[in-house]
Amino acid sequence: MDKIAKDVGDIQSRLIDHRPVVQGEIRYFVREFEEKRGFRESRLLDNLNKMVVETNEQMLPKCSEHMHQHLFEALTRLEAANHMSQRIQQRALDAQQSTQLQVTIDRRKEDWDEFLKEQQRLKEEVDEEHAKAVGRLSVMYSEMKKDLAKFSRF
Repeated sequence: MDKIAKDVGDIQSRLIDHRPVVQGEIRYFVREFEEKRGFRESRLLDNLNKMVVETNEQMLPKCSEHMHQHLFEALTRLEAANHMSQRIQQRALDAQQSTQLQVTIDRRKEDWDEFLKEQQRLKEEVDEEHAKAVGRLSVMYSEMKKDLAKFSRF
């Protein structure tokens, strides 16, 4: 029974405790990495590190400067385009207002022409009434003259 308990303990430790297996794999990995491959990965990592350092020291400042230069140029062009679009909008607004102003001017001219026609018509009516009044007065004075001429014979 001791033997069975010991075997069960060994089986349990192998199933649950993976440290010996993991340590063996780690040792194998390190030996493979360092010895068998002849530091190939280490040289590759060193080359990659050199490339990263070179990129950070040389390429990054150049790219940053280039980016700032082109962003400034793009900003300048965008501002110019924005200014041009504002001028176009202002011209369109001015043209619309000018059109509205012209419509208003034309309407005022029509109103003025109609006013002048109405004044001419009223003048003609007044002239006609005046002519009739003058005619009536002329008839009345001529009758008065006749009557006066009758009385002056006496």
